[in-house]
Amino acid sequence: MFKRRFSDPRVVVSVVYVASGFVAIMDSTIVNVALPTLHRYFASSGHAVDAVVVAYLVSMAVAIPAAGWAGDRFGAKPAFLSSLVVFWCASGLCGLSASLPELLVARVVQGMAAGVLLPTGTAMLYRTFPPEQRAEVARILVIPTVIAPAMGPVLGGWLVDQLSWRWVFFVNVPIGLVATLFGLLWLRDHREPAAGRFDLAGFLLASSGFGLVLYAMTEGPTLGSASPVILGSLLLGLCALGAFVRVELRAPEPMVQLGLLRDRLFRTANLVSLFGSAAFLGLLFMVPMFLQQALGYSALQSGLTSFPEAIGVILSSQVVARLYPRIGPRRLMAGGLLAVTLTVGSFSLLGLDVSPWLVRLLMFLTGCGMAYMFLPVQAAAFTAISPAATGRASALYNAQNQLGSALGVGALSSVLAALGPTLMGVGGVAQVNLAAYRASFLTAAALALVGAAVALRVPDRDAAASMRPRGTVPAELAAEEALPARQ
Repeated sequence: MFKRRFSDPRVVVSVVYVASGFVAIMDSTIVNVALPTLHRYFASSGHAVDAVVVAYLVSMAVAIPAAGWAGDRFGAKPAFLSSLVVFWCASGLCGLSASLPELLVARVVQGMAAGVLLPTGTAMLYRTFPPEQRAEVARILVIPTVIAPAMGPVLGGWLVDQLSWRWVFFVNVPIGLVATLFGLLWLRDHREPAAGRFDLAGFLLASSGFGLVLYAMTEGPTLGSASPVILGSLLLGLCALGAFVRVELRAPEPMVQLGLLRDRLFRTANLVSLFGSAAFLGLLFMVPMFLQQALGYSALQSGLTSFPEAIGVILSSQVVARLYPRIGPRRLMAGGLLAVTLTVGSFSLLGLDVSPWLVRLLMFLTGCGMAYMFLPVQAAAFTAISPAATGRASALYNAQNQLGSALGVGALSSVLAALGPTLMGVGGVAQVNLAAYRASFLTAAALALVGAAVALRVPDRDAAASMRPRGTVPAELAAEEALPARQ
């Protein structure tokens, strides 16, 4: 029974991806709660310690452009398992670090491994599941992409309080090791016969441009948007990305196939995901900050208070998976993001005496609404992408996810920094500037509203292949499928 179960490649890929993707994505948030402890342990400035988080995010962004080519050239299984081994080995080195420079080097290695791991794993999922089963793929993808960021502060707070900051990194080792052994035994390989030569110019331009822009967006609120470092990074990054687009469109064998964005469904779904994820991840960043800095919650308390969003996504996803074949992605995504706009906007009405249960309810409702974006986007985006192009498309999709995360966190934290989280009250006593937090929450609501507007342009008929349970076409789309697709 056990052997027969794991002879099914869909089960194997799902198990390996969820386990490895969970720790890789969780590592972007689990370290946040350990930063004060690291500051005291290494006797370093707060900004120097913040580099532990930034180094991971930027190095991940640098590696993503090469992930699609690596999976096609060396095989999905070797590329995936090699990056997984490097990831959990680097995690162990992070936990063993005796100095801050050692920790930063290990975090860079860890982030680059995650930058290859996630796109390669996503490509394996989409190649294993046919279009009519993409809703099932989306339900799998929701587990690491939604639960992991929410679980990070909760688990990180408990590990720091009960054990030490080192266990924030050590926790990845046993999970990664088991996933590696499981993959070695059961995972099947896929290799593209025409992966092409390594596009060095495209890789250098994409990695440097994407990394510099991400750095500017994440560090801008800390260093100041007018800082020469931030302005220089942003300008150089945008120039590099402009040159990258020009080079890749002319390259015979491009590192990143920008031509995939000519596919209307893939292009529009990525834009919806960009703005929707920016709103959601920006909220996940701002709510713990509001709870801890404005309301005085501990890191563990704030993590437990914001965690209900993950429950909302998981429960609501079961409903969305049933609705998707009958309704299609456009109305589900637009309606879900409109609901998110309302719930996120409701955070701007909260006062300093707010009940934690009201915050939990709003987080739960936000998660329920986000499921109506997450699942349809992931089910529909790759519908018209061929198996040969899935690896490169996955790299583009994951790059967009990184950019969306940086956009949300950068936008909300910039608004908070511009208005100031505190004000000088009577007698020179600092007081919470509630207006700054409210403006940040309204910014997140605006991002969700933009995502809803873009979702109205998603073509349902282009996603029809992903809406066909057992090979049937929904009746309401039968006539539309006969029409020529508009570009």
